[in-house]
Amino acid sequence: MHRLDADHTLRPVETGDGAALARAYLRNRAHLAPWEPVRDVDFFSETWQERDVIQYVSDAPAGRNVRFVIVSSDGSIRGRVNLNNIVRGAFRSADLGYWVDAALQGRGLATRSVEIALGHAREELGLHRVQAATLVQNAASQRVLGANGFERIGLAPRYLRIAGSWQDHVLFQRLLEEPVSALPAHP
Repeated sequence: MHRLDADHTLRPVETGDGAALARAYLRNRAHLAPWEPVRDVDFFSETWQERDVIQYVSDAPAGRNVRFVIVSSDGSIRGRVNLNNIVRGAFRSADLGYWVDAALQGRGLATRSVEIALGHAREELGLHRVQAATLVQNAASQRVLGANGFERIGLAPRYLRIAGSWQDHVLFQRLLEEPVSALPAHP
């Protein structure tokens, strides 16, 4: 468990988180809709979320994904950070995804959570690189990546089906040889 601020911590997803995740996704449904795939109504249920958590926990030893949740002092889940599609061998890379509760935007929780996830990717997983993609217009997410030393590496036309249509994404990468604190600040 990692402290993010006085009221929030970042910890791995655990069996039993399904109900809190369902509440978090329901609370943020409109906030997340422009940035995510169209979600079936079942996605927002406790049953679906707990089934997903159980599947993740059982798959965790295979090391293909690492999932964290941002938790408030009252126990509510207020965001997620995921390292997905972990590839070993010569590539040693993963894809990063994250979101923070609409009510907590602008407090640095995403920036700090991504920093912790990068440390985990480097120290615990031995990865060389983490990639992230944002919608072209997602300036807030791009600031989080910049603060964590990500570099823009390209534009991927019609990269992911988000909010019901194929949308262009800006691609970023972070090479993990240097800790974030050793990197120059990005605007």
